[in-house]
Amino acid sequence: MIKVRAIKTEADYEAALARVERLMDAEEGSIEAEELDVLATLIEAYEDKRYPMDLPDPIDAIRFHIEQQGLSRRDLEPLLGSRARVAEVLNRKRSLSLAMVRRLNAELGIPAEILIQEPRTGRRTSGTRHRRSLQRERVRGR
Repeated sequence: MIKVRAIKTEADYEAALARVERLMDAEEGSIEAEELDVLATLIEAYEDKRYPMDLPDPIDAIRFHIEQQGLSRRDLEPLLGSRARVAEVLNRKRSLSLAMVRRLNAELGIPAEILIQEPRTGRRTSGTRHRRSLQRERVRGR
């Protein structure tokens, strides 16, 4: 029988992470693998509650995806329009249209919930926190 408890404190969280570490090589279909699945779900719920992450800025997300996929601004032209339109979007002078959001979502896999946000104004953000958020989204399959 699996003995799993809710994760309510940082100590519970650390104990769950340690247990997951020991269960990582569990044979699929075993009780240990089932325990691993339950713990992973509990850990994710605790992390979501304790360490919430803001969605990344849409422009930062586009920049991140084109960098990760080895694309250039020119590769965005079929998705956003002319070279000038791409520059306007990436320089935060023009908002994304619904059609642009749909194409970016379909072609680059950027979640629509990220793209429909208002871009942050001013200078580009550092991106480190946003990269982590994007990577987390990718891991979750959203």
